[in-house]
Amino acid sequence: MRREVHVRFCERLGLRLPGPTLRFGRCYSMRRGRVYLGTVPSKKRVQRICRDISDETGRDKVWQDSKTVVDRLNRMMIGWANYFCLGPVSKAYSAVDFHARRRLRRWLCDKHKEPRPAYQRFPEASLHSVYGLVQLPHRTANHPWANA
Repeated sequence: MRREVHVRFCERLGLRLPGPTLRFGRCYSMRRGRVYLGTVPSKKRVQRICRDISDETGRDKVWQDSKTVVDRLNRMMIGWANYFCLGPVSKAYSAVDFHARRRLRRWLCDKHKEPRPAYQRFPEASLHSVYGLVQLPHRTANHPWANA
C-alpha cells in the first residue's frame, strides 16, 4: 500500500522511483531545518553489506594476510559507498564503518590469538593508520554537493 502511494506521488511529480535498494521518504535537513523528500539506503542493503563484511572476516579466513583482507574490505565498502552516495547517508555509513571496525578487530584477535575485544591492542586509530581500513563517514565531505 505504502509503495503504491509513493509510485503515484512520484508519477505526479514526474520523478523516477528509486529501486528496492533505496528507501524513498521524508528526510530532515539539520542545516536548513526543513523536511524534504529524499532517498536513503534501505535497511536491507545496510544489513547485506554488514553480512558480506562478516563473511570476509570470519574465522575461516584467519590464514589470510591482513593486508589482503583489509584491501578486500576497502574495495567492498568503497564500492558500496559510491553506489549509495545520494541523500543523507551518514547514519548508514557510520553503521557500516562501525561494523567493519568491530569485525576487523575480532578477526585480528583471532589471527594473533589475542583475547577479545582487544581495544588496547588494536585501537581505532591503528585500524585506519596501520592497517589502512577506510573511514566511510569521512567520505561524505568529499561529495561535490557537500561543499555547496
